[in-house]
Amino acid sequence: MIRISTIFIAICMVLVAASLGLTLYAVAGISGSESAIVALAALTVLVLYNAVSMRLRDRTDVGGQIADLSRGTADLARQVAEFGRRLATVEGRVASANAAGAERIQGVVGEISELGTLVKQLAASVASHDDMLAAGVPAAAAPAALPAPASKPDDEPQPVAPMFAQETSTAVPPPPAVAQPKIAEAPSPSRSQPQVLAAVKSAVEENRIDIYLQPMVTLPQRKVRFYEAVTRLRDDKDQLLAADDFITVAEAAGLIGRIDHMVMLKCVQVLRRLMVRNKDVGVFCNVAAATLGNPVTFTQCLDFLEANRALAPSFVLEFKQATFRNLGPTETEHLAALAQRGYRFSIDHVTDLRIEPRELADRGVRFIKVPAALLLDQRQTSTSDIHPSDLSDLLGRFGIDLIAERIEGERAVVDLLDYDVRFGQGFLFAPPRPLRPEGASATGGAPPNKAQEPNGSGKTASIDASPIDPQRATGNAALARRAAGPG
Repeated sequence: MIRISTIFIAICMVLVAASLGLTLYAVAGISGSESAIVALAALTVLVLYNAVSMRLRDRTDVGGQIADLSRGTADLARQVAEFGRRLATVEGRVASANAAGAERIQGVVGEISELGTLVKQLAASVASHDDMLAAGVPAAAAPAALPAPASKPDDEPQPVAPMFAQETSTAVPPPPAVAQPKIAEAPSPSRSQPQVLAAVKSAVEENRIDIYLQPMVTLPQRKVRFYEAVTRLRDDKDQLLAADDFITVAEAAGLIGRIDHMVMLKCVQVLRRLMVRNKDVGVFCNVAAATLGNPVTFTQCLDFLEANRALAPSFVLEFKQATFRNLGPTETEHLAALAQRGYRFSIDHVTDLRIEPRELADRGVRFIKVPAALLLDQRQTSTSDIHPSDLSDLLGRFGIDLIAERIEGERAVVDLLDYDVRFGQGFLFAPPRPLRPEGASATGGAPPNKAQEPNGSGKTASIDASPIDPQRATGNAALARRAAGPG
């Protein structure tokens, strides 16, 4: 519909042109045809001028509308970004609440398990007391022969639930000095395989699994960056079995999955306490190939790791090189499930340098531990696809750090620095040190809340792994004392 203003303008232009023609005809004495031509020319000029001015005015209006639309789009983008930020914050709070709820559930389950253990000990004490009374032993001599449930040294870890547990701290102070058991570096000639199997079963059932920590340091600063958890089992005589002595027997008996699960539990407890002082510290935990390939055992471990997903950036799962080279469909699927939850992997027991970094990086490997002697062996130049001195740079391009292990001399450190090795591990810096369960610290004469950290000179310095808040103490130690008191 034509606007009224446009009609008015058209009428005005016709009147102006007609007036001009009449004026020329009446005043100037021009003929009627010439006056009409002049009037039509004037009308044409006025129409063209009006059309151009309207086009310019419409273009200005369209430009203003486009500018308004741009401003509206920018405002909408800002609102969408703000909504995304608020949504991320809400999701983070929900995840934190879920993690806190899972930790509380684990704590309750651990408390129930520990209370059940104390009740069993109390029942055993009462049964022994009744047996002694039935055998005619005087009541006065009975208490001296009864085992006290709460008289176990604090250096000895309490049994934990096989599936869930929570860090606890007891009110009983540690003894002034506790003798550390000897490490049996090699199996005794008199210890047969059935004896080793019996010792392993007993250690697993009674939770006689100890964690030793060996630091990994940066080179050349020698600052502790990670700890490797080394597993030891104690037999009924408090003699330790090294991993090489019991792993084969435990795998054959189907016990390695339970051992790995309990070791993961202790490693998480250690990591939580170490991170109280240093958020950048990490713990390496060894996992056997049998655990990775067993669906039942792996599901238990995966549930536990899922509950502690917040620690994934600092908790590294370590596998042997042979395990990665012989991955089956089940192992590959389980490895992918761990990688999806943010856990990183490390490879140890490296026997050769035929390494495919791209494939390992795609599987979630972020660390490779190679013996220093293997890196410095000149014969590896002809058997590997790359010179050992270029291995660190090659791995670094795929986000994998090279760790030189089994370093025992300063000369090896100097040579490894020429190979651009960033991390080192070995007896030169510190041997594996035992852990006091109640303080989750490396011992060696240190208090229960002190861990041993090597400094630049190869000596050790204590680090504070602060114990748990006293308000979270379970009180089970007092309950044990009350239960043992009447006996």
